[in-house]
Amino acid sequence: MPSAITYEAALLFWRIVTQIFFREIRPRGAFNIPHKGPLIFVGAPHSNQFLDPLLLTLEVYRETHRHVQFLTAAKSLQRKAVGFFARLMDSIPVSRASDEAKPGTGLVYLSPDDPCLVLGEGTKFKTEFTPKMQIMLPKSVNSAVAEVIEVISDTELRVKKEFGGDSGKGTTRIRETIAAGGENGNKGLAFKVLPFINQQEMYRGVYQKLKEGGCIGIFPEGGSHDRTDLLPLKAGVSIMALGAMANDPTVQVKIVPVGLSYFHAHRFRSRAVVEFGTALDVPAELVEMFKEGGNKKREAVAKFLDLIYDGLKTVTIRAPDYDTLMLIQAVRRLYKTPGQYLTLGQVVELNRRFLRGYTHFKDEPRVQKLRTDVLKYNRLIRDLGIRDHQVPRAQKASWKTLGLLVYRLVLLIIWTSLALPGVILNGPMFILASIISRQKAKEALAASVVKVAGRDVLATWKILISLGIAPVMYAFYAVVATIVAVKANTSLATRIWTPFLVILALPFMNYAALKFGEAGMDVLKSLRPLIVALIPGQQRSFDKVKAMRVRLSNEVADFRILVPASAPPSTGNPGIWRRKSSVGQVDAQGNLLIHPMTWIDERLFGWSRSAKCGSSAWGGSTPTQDSSRPATPDLSDGEDHGDYDHAVSYISAYEDASRHKVRSRQGSYADLQRLRMTATTQPSTSSSSSGTRLDDSQSLHMRQGSRRRKHSLSNLVPVERIGSADRQETFEDVTTSLNKEASR
Repeated sequence: MPSAITYEAALLFWRIVTQIFFREIRPRGAFNIPHKGPLIFVGAPHSNQFLDPLLLTLEVYRETHRHVQFLTAAKSLQRKAVGFFARLMDSIPVSRASDEAKPGTGLVYLSPDDPCLVLGEGTKFKTEFTPKMQIMLPKSVNSAVAEVIEVISDTELRVKKEFGGDSGKGTTRIRETIAAGGENGNKGLAFKVLPFINQQEMYRGVYQKLKEGGCIGIFPEGGSHDRTDLLPLKAGVSIMALGAMANDPTVQVKIVPVGLSYFHAHRFRSRAVVEFGTALDVPAELVEMFKEGGNKKREAVAKFLDLIYDGLKTVTIRAPDYDTLMLIQAVRRLYKTPGQYLTLGQVVELNRRFLRGYTHFKDEPRVQKLRTDVLKYNRLIRDLGIRDHQVPRAQKASWKTLGLLVYRLVLLIIWTSLALPGVILNGPMFILASIISRQKAKEALAASVVKVAGRDVLATWKILISLGIAPVMYAFYAVVATIVAVKANTSLATRIWTPFLVILALPFMNYAALKFGEAGMDVLKSLRPLIVALIPGQQRSFDKVKAMRVRLSNEVADFRILVPASAPPSTGNPGIWRRKSSVGQVDAQGNLLIHPMTWIDERLFGWSRSAKCGSSAWGGSTPTQDSSRPATPDLSDGEDHGDYDHAVSYISAYEDASRHKVRSRQGSYADLQRLRMTATTQPSTSSSSSGTRLDDSQSLHMRQGSRRRKHSLSNLVPVERIGSADRQETFEDVTTSLNKEASR
C-alpha cells in the first residue's frame, strides 16, 4: 500500500496532466460528499476509460481530502504503464472472467426442444468445462453468456438460464443466426470458455476498507463505452454495500452517485463536468434480506441496484441516441436567455431537464414540429458557416466589420507566430499520439460488443503515449542543443548547463505555446461570420436565420415544462486562470492571454454593452440593447448563488399574442429580463413591449432590500406529474401542491 506522500504526489502529477489535457474541469454538487464515514462512489457513464476514475478521485480529494480506491481490472494492472500508476493510486484488482476467456473446440448450437441445452459438433465439453464456468457465444449474437450447471457429455451441456435472459429474444436470435449459417455450410457457432472466478477475496478486501471508514470507487457498467445511454449495471456495487453492513452492523455505508459529462471527451483541450448527487443510505430492511441468503439475498441486491440506478439518473444525461442528444443541446442553446452566461454545470443540468421533458412529450405534434424546425435551423446555420451564438450578432456589414476583420487577422498572425515554435517542437508527439490512439480505438472496438466507435479509449491513449514520448523528445532536444553549443565553441560551463536548461525550459515554453495557440484558435473561429457578412447577398440569409432563431426561442420558452428560468447553480470559483470578464463571464478556457482581443473588441469596436465608446460592429453606428455578449448576471455563478428560485411556466398573458404573431427580440425574454433588471414605478401592473398587459400576479417584481427565497419546484417531482398539472392554477399554487405530493 503506497504511503500518503506517494499518493498525494501521484495526485499532483495527474492534476497537472489533466489540467493540460482538459481546457476546463468543473465540479458540481461537491457539497454532497460526506466528509467522514465509509463511502462508495458510483460513477457513470464510463465514457473515458482511465480518465474517469482520475477526474473523480481528483475532485473528491480537492473538496474533502479523502482518498478513493478504485476497483480496477486485474488485466489492466498487468500493463506496465497503467499498472504502475494504478498501484500508486492504491487500486483494488478485480479479476474478470471475460479477460481470461479461451477459444473452445468445435461449434455449438441449441437443442430445438430445450433452449438451456447446448449441443456440440466436434466439441470437448468434458475436458473444457466444469459447473459454474461460463460459455460465451460470438459477437454476431451480442456475445451472449450463460453459466454452465451440468456437463452431460463431450457434446452436451446444460446452462442455468437461456442466453440473453428469460425473454427469449436472445434464443431466437441465436437460432436465426445458426439457421442462416447452415445455408452456408456452418452447423453452429464458435464459442469461448470463461473460467469461474471466486471474488470472495476481493469482497473481503472491500469490506475491510469500508469498515475502516474508507472510500471505494466503482463504475458499475463494467468496461468503458461511448454510448449515449447507460449500460446495465453489474450487481457488484450492491453486494459490496449490503455485504459490508451485513458483516458488521456498526458500518453505515453511503452511496454517492457521480455523473461525468464530457464535451468532446476524446479531443485535446476538451471540457468536463463531474457532478456529485445526494448520498444514498442503505435501507436496513434490504440488509436483513441480504443476511437471509438465497432468493431473499438476490432480491435485496436487485432492489438496491435499482435504487443506485435511480440515483445515477439524477446526475447523468441519458439520451436514447446521438441524434436526440444533439437535438437537446440545440434546444438548450435556444432556451438560454440573452442576459445569462451558463457555466458547464448549468449546461449539463439544463440538458438533463430538457431531455426528461422531451422523452415524455416527444409524441405530441407541437414537440415534433419543434424538432423539425430546430433541425432545419441547424442546417441553415451550418450552411452559412456560423454558430448559434453568433446569429444574434449577424447584422448588416459596415466599415467597422472590415476593420474588425483586419484587426483580428493581424492578431491571428501574432498568436500564430508565438505558438509556432511550440507546435513545431511538439509536432512529432501530437502526430504519433493521434495515429497510435486511433489504432488502439480500432482494436478496442473490434474486441467489444458495446462500443460504438471506440472513442472512449482515445483520450487515455493520447495521454499515455504523450507521457511516454515527451521525456524521450525532450532528451533528444537537449542533446541537439548541447551539440550545437559544442560546435559553437561556447564555454565549458555553457556546454554543461545547456541540456539542463533546455529540459527545464521546454515544459514552460510548450505550455505558453499552448495558451498562445488556444487564443489563436479562438480568433480563427471568430473570422468566419465576419467574412460571410462581407459577402454580397448574404444579408437576406442572415435575416432569415435570425428571424427563425427568435421564433424558435419563443416557442421553446412557451412550452409548459416547468424548468428554472435562471440556470441551475454550478460549482467552481474563478481563479487566476478563470477570470471574470467585464461582462461577468468566466473565461471558459481559463486564458488571460486573450485579454487584448477582448479589451480592444469592447473599447474600440463596441463589441459589447460594457464598451465605454464606439458601437457594435454588427449593429451599425448606434449602440443597441442587443449586445453581442451576455450582460452581467445579478449574482455569481458559484454553486449556491445561482438565481434558482424562478421557474418558467406558460405565461398566460402571452398565450393569445403568440398565436397571432411572432414576437420580436423586444418581446419574450427581453421582457422578462427588463422586468427583472429595471425597477418599476407601478408594481401592480406592467406592460410588455408586445402590447400585452400583465396583471400583478404575472408581473416580475424587483427585489427590494434583502433577497426573499421564492417557491421552487422539488427535483423529486416527476415530469409526468408536471405535465398533468392544471394550467389554470397559478405557478405558486401548482408548485406548493406538487412539492407536498413529492414529500409524502
